[in-house]
Amino acid sequence: MASPSLSRRLGLGDAVAIGLGSMIGAGVFAVFAPASAAAGSGLLIGLALAAVVAFANATSSAQLAAVHPVSGGSYAYGRAELNDWWGFLAGWCFMIGKTASCAAMALTFAAYAWPGMERPVAIAAVVLLCAINLAGVTRTVLATKIIVSLVLVVLAVVVAAGVTAGLDNPSVAAPGDAAVLVSGAPPTFLGDGLWASGWHGILQSAGLIFFAFAGYARIATMGEEVRDPRRTIPRAIVAALTGAVVVYAVLAAVVLWALGPQGAADSSAPLADVVSAAGWTWAEPAVRVGAALASLGALLALFAGLGRTGLAMAREGDLPRFLSAVSTRTGVPHRAEITVCIVVIVLVAFVDLRGAIGFSSFGIMLYYLVANLAALRQGRDARRYPRWLQVLGAVLCVVIAASLPWQSILGGVIVIALGLAYRVIRLRRAR
Repeated sequence: MASPSLSRRLGLGDAVAIGLGSMIGAGVFAVFAPASAAAGSGLLIGLALAAVVAFANATSSAQLAAVHPVSGGSYAYGRAELNDWWGFLAGWCFMIGKTASCAAMALTFAAYAWPGMERPVAIAAVVLLCAINLAGVTRTVLATKIIVSLVLVVLAVVVAAGVTAGLDNPSVAAPGDAAVLVSGAPPTFLGDGLWASGWHGILQSAGLIFFAFAGYARIATMGEEVRDPRRTIPRAIVAALTGAVVVYAVLAAVVLWALGPQGAADSSAPLADVVSAAGWTWAEPAVRVGAALASLGALLALFAGLGRTGLAMAREGDLPRFLSAVSTRTGVPHRAEITVCIVVIVLVAFVDLRGAIGFSSFGIMLYYLVANLAALRQGRDARRYPRWLQVLGAVLCVVIAASLPWQSILGGVIVIALGLAYRVIRLRRAR
């Protein structure tokens, strides 16, 4: 018997809020340091490249969502437009990458909220947000809207402080290694898989920044809960991505202006250091609170997306069918969300995943590779965007994934291989 459908309760504003909650999360407080270490003064070029990749991927997702308004995002699109294996690859990459991201977001929240008690506080946050999601999608959206609004206020304070700091010390933002980009000189190896400046470093920074942009996927994964999805989802994806790109571009410019490329690379909390550079000590606690709230907002949206993708995969047998249940009272895939919650708690309790950005980026790049290939296969009747945009998105996904630190690539390849092996075994047993 087919599992019940989810209820269509979300409008355009709700869908945009889910996307912004995913993108303007903890990444905005943390991603500029590793991205600056990789790209040096080419950070803004890396951000622009990440935005181009995100736009290409977002338009592919929007085009696909208009034709396939169901839960699962690229998992469902890959199955419909390519074949079951491509769909499984997308779904598996999303589940493993974003589950790791959930644990990282929970630990990030705890590090800001209660230093020294990270693991128990992170577990408590996971349980609380899982409970909010289980109460229904409208509760999730309301909590996300409140969190995003508060975080945007904090980011506005950071921007004001950064402008002040840059005006007080404009020499900090001098383009120290711009000559490397122009001359094509070899980049400088920094260790831990990172390179300063050079095009390899810029590509690597684009991959790290894309980790933060990838939240618009959550809108597509919730396609079964959006009213008038053929019209709402494409508009929501583009609107949320545009808003996030503007926020990140302003913040990246402010970080470079206030701290300089080297200062940003050396910082463990670049936005907090921007406030400190301006002498606004009174605002530092606000930045800490903002980072904690952003982590919660991203975690909330991640849980929602993982639950819906898990539901879609379980319906097709690519995850245990037990997970395909939908609560008759709240209309959410409660078993899938509870299972994700348990896995995240185990990861938080035993594994340090705060360095999981690269691993997650690798998996999500492959997820969007499938989306671009699926959109490329669509016919003229379904086409909203030119084919060259999908080709560009697919090529850039491969290039940036290959430019990530080798540890991230190796870990991603191993976990993906395990997933494919699981599916082979399951299909053989089903014969």
